[in-house]
Amino acid sequence: MPQLPPLSQTISRATRKVPAWPLYFLSVIPPVWFFFLGMTGGLGVEPIKALEHELGELGLQVLILVLAITPLRMATGINLIKYRRALGLIAFFYIALHLLVWLILDVQIVSQIFKDIVKRPYITIGMAAFVLMIPLAATSNNWSIRKLGPAWRKLHKLTYVVAVLGSVHFVMLVKGWQVEPLVYLGIILGLLALRLPQIKRVIRT
Repeated sequence: MPQLPPLSQTISRATRKVPAWPLYFLSVIPPVWFFFLGMTGGLGVEPIKALEHELGELGLQVLILVLAITPLRMATGINLIKYRRALGLIAFFYIALHLLVWLILDVQIVSQIFKDIVKRPYITIGMAAFVLMIPLAATSNNWSIRKLGPAWRKLHKLTYVVAVLGSVHFVMLVKGWQVEPLVYLGIILGLLALRLPQIKRVIRT
């Protein structure tokens, strides 16, 4: 095994001592802060739409962190795998809040919710991404890993599909061709490309 650079060694040693569970407590801070801003006028003239957007974008950002863990290890030797499960659950938490804000605070009318899911492609894609996240969140525990065996790893490759669908949902959601959603889509596609066997070999050499 090649010797890690000094900075990579320092980071790897430091992360070995830091457990993953504090991430769950820290993850509550951003949504609480956004809700506070929404209640106090800090999210502009359309606080519900802004809150919905912030939570959805936050979920997508955490998904990108999940996807970045393996390429980071391949490129630098820094191993953050121990945090991946927690980050995946945090991403699900943020996306679930994003959905709840849309359902409860934005649309509110049940019949309209179903019409939107069927008639608006960006909502259909976003809902499909969330549905795919449910089995991932439900099996993000040691018991499921033991019970499912090799099938667990295959199931959790759905994360790739979820990330792409989530970024496409963002691209379609905004009006016109805006740079920010395209950047997210590009980053996600780039991180997925780094998993291709031929690129893996280049990174490791």
